[in-house]
Amino acid sequence: MLADPDLLMMLAQELPPNDVTIFSHDTHQSIDILCMLADQFGQFCHLAFKMLDPPERIDTAIHSRLLNRLLPHQRRDHYIPLHADSFARILTNFRRLFCVVSSQILTLSTSMLSFYFFSVLIQFAAMHNMFTMLLAGGKGERLQPLTEHRAKPAVPFGGKYRIIDFTLSNCLNSGLRNVAVLIQYKSHSLDRHIRTGWNILNAELGEFIASIPPQQRISEEWYQGTADAVYQNLFLLDAEQPDYVLILAGDHIYKMNYMEMFHWLLAKGADAVVGAIDIPIEDAHRFGVIHVDEDFRITDFIEKPAHPPSIPNDPTRAFGSMGIYLFRTKVLREQLIADAQEGGSHDFGRNIIPRMIRDRPVYAYKFVDANKKDLKYWRDIGTLDAYWEANMDLVAVDPLFNLYDQQWPIRTYQGQFPPAKFVFSQDYQGGRMGVALDSIVCGGCIISGGRVQNSVLSPNVRVQDHADVRESIIMENVVIGAQSRVRRAIIDKDVIIPPNSEIGYNREADAQRFTVTESGLVVIAKGTKLHAPLDSSG
Repeated sequence: MLADPDLLMMLAQELPPNDVTIFSHDTHQSIDILCMLADQFGQFCHLAFKMLDPPERIDTAIHSRLLNRLLPHQRRDHYIPLHADSFARILTNFRRLFCVVSSQILTLSTSMLSFYFFSVLIQFAAMHNMFTMLLAGGKGERLQPLTEHRAKPAVPFGGKYRIIDFTLSNCLNSGLRNVAVLIQYKSHSLDRHIRTGWNILNAELGEFIASIPPQQRISEEWYQGTADAVYQNLFLLDAEQPDYVLILAGDHIYKMNYMEMFHWLLAKGADAVVGAIDIPIEDAHRFGVIHVDEDFRITDFIEKPAHPPSIPNDPTRAFGSMGIYLFRTKVLREQLIADAQEGGSHDFGRNIIPRMIRDRPVYAYKFVDANKKDLKYWRDIGTLDAYWEANMDLVAVDPLFNLYDQQWPIRTYQGQFPPAKFVFSQDYQGGRMGVALDSIVCGGCIISGGRVQNSVLSPNVRVQDHADVRESIIMENVVIGAQSRVRRAIIDKDVIIPPNSEIGYNREADAQRFTVTESGLVVIAKGTKLHAPLDSSG
């Protein structure tokens, strides 16, 4: 069927007109087929195309549903078969394959044409047949007072971002277009951020990123655990009818292509796959630890063990759970219903996965970092000190986490702020100099005769005459008064530091008014009203 160039030409005519020669009956004529596909598919297709001989008798394979044996997809150094159960669905709805841009053009003859066109459709079908649930209702109690007025995923990070932006960007860069963000705790700012910053997909194509509050359709209780949060939203799966469900956490910083995890599930014939990062075994007691055999099948799942099991053939490392789970929908539904009828914490790591590994094929997927650095980057910034350290990494000359990779953009809500501004250049003794060194400075900031060093400034910050800010995170709409000194501090939104104040120079004085961590980091809560200079000199 698909090997017929006439049929392929007819399908192509369903696409909007463009300037590319689409098809020719001359099977030896070269055509820029992927140029046409690029204009229509774009970011929907993240494929590494490789020249392969078209498999024989494709039409027979379609009818006998053996496509997963015929169509390989290259993943790094080996081939993984793609699943083809959803292919018929995409063929009957060809007009959905519209609107986007691609990055690569290959010249193929029409003898190869149908095979490549076929592989693109298969990949597109897989992306549209996966439903993503992003768990974003956590309190983040260890981040108090930053979570006093907002959920942990809504905490600002890296100047202009929110923590949840990194997971949502992973979804977008992985080609996922159906994302439900399950919100709960103090969700107003998080819901507003998703509506204003992530309302970017086309609802007419069945695409969305939407925040979903507790519905109380099944229970009058709030979410009792990660598994219960998904269980209470089974109506979403009933409406969308996906074949696969991806469960993500909204409070981690990392880059990952989730479609590679999907390919791993298909290659292993698994009912579920758990994202796993290899960590030093001495740190594993802080994680849920995954024990696997040499085929990566999970044999045990232990929460924060005193004596964690190591990775096969590497006694110095262990697999820590990343809180990422990919399920076949039918299996997930069965497990959630069974879990709801039992007691317990209704958690994926504590209940669902340990139960499944008894009689179901559940595999670990070793984290493949899209950050393009020598060391893998995955952070659960669950404490104030960890949050501060992750932000300080961003201002390093060569940070561990790369915000500047144009091939993996991190998007967020872009406020309408003017450019950052640095004023006064009185380069003489006692003069004012507006400078920022080794720092991130966002739009709307004015460094007016002050000095900022090794710090992260969110939008619309003011640093006034002769103020000195070092190793600090300064959030939106903060004013640092003239002659003030700030060191190793996190200052949340809408705080005005009076002139001639000192923060971070006397631990005892700071602890009388603010939160101070064991390491001496000073944290000032959002909107704190300060009416007098803060003298911490003793």
